[in-house]
Amino acid sequence: MPVYEYECTPCRVVYEVRHGLNDTPLESCPRCGKGVGRLISAPNLNRGNYSSPTEAKYAKMSAREEIAREKVLQRDYERIWLPPPVKHSP
Repeated sequence: MPVYEYECTPCRVVYEVRHGLNDTPLESCPRCGKGVGRLISAPNLNRGNYSSPTEAKYAKMSAREEIAREKVLQRDYERIWLPPPVKHSP
């Protein structure tokens, strides 16, 4: 299943949601209830056989550069992972 990103501008939050192509998209912010907009992002490719996307993203950065970049990114938007809804079937 693909991961979709939805942005709530008033809350300054980006929600990462995993759902199928035919499932209903996230329509409102879980925090404030206002509408969210879907972000267009690049696909996540694992070209260097890294254990995580973050490791691949910062593989060529020094620890100091990585910390500085994360501080800048965290000032702008908070990123929240919303797990998919649990579907029970007997």
